[in-house]
Amino acid sequence: MHKSLLQHIEKIVTLESSEIDILESCLSTFTIKKKELILHEGQVCNTLYFILKGCIRQYIINSKGVEQTLQFGIENWWITDYLSYHSQIPSHFYIQAVEKSEVIGLEQEMLESILVQIPKLERYFRVVTQKSYGAAQMRIKFLFTMSAEERYHHFNNLHPEFVQRVPQYMLASYLDFSAEFMSKIRAGKI
Repeated sequence: MHKSLLQHIEKIVTLESSEIDILESCLSTFTIKKKELILHEGQVCNTLYFILKGCIRQYIINSKGVEQTLQFGIENWWITDYLSYHSQIPSHFYIQAVEKSEVIGLEQEMLESILVQIPKLERYFRVVTQKSYGAAQMRIKFLFTMSAEERYHHFNNLHPEFVQRVPQYMLASYLDFSAEFMSKIRAGKI
């Protein structure tokens, strides 16, 4: 198993070598090309992705035909359409590699089997999901309570390295303002 995933898991639960072998047998590692879509709206999402290297985003296309980024994932983060993955219903989202990315994939049927065989992984995935949900709640709070400029500065202070990695138009859509507004903020005109 890839060392970074094992370290991520072992921050929460400790696995026996036999459990590591079981988990490893259920995982697949693959590379996603820059801009490649790994999920389209309308598809059922069957895979949970752990990002080993790179950056992936989840987005929608709004009624005006404009992409709206909802979530980014970078190294040591999980990303999927949780509702589609767990309920096996068509997705409302797209998932795309922002950079060339290396990921570990965990298929939905495999996850269910693993959780039966290694019950302590229930705790690991619960904690991961709670953290993800909490981050989504905070993002909604910031969208409702901060001005566009405040959102940019807050995000830039929290994740300065990330701001450099992501194309401006994607970051602008994530922070819910236009690319033009982003250019003005970055140029110090706002």
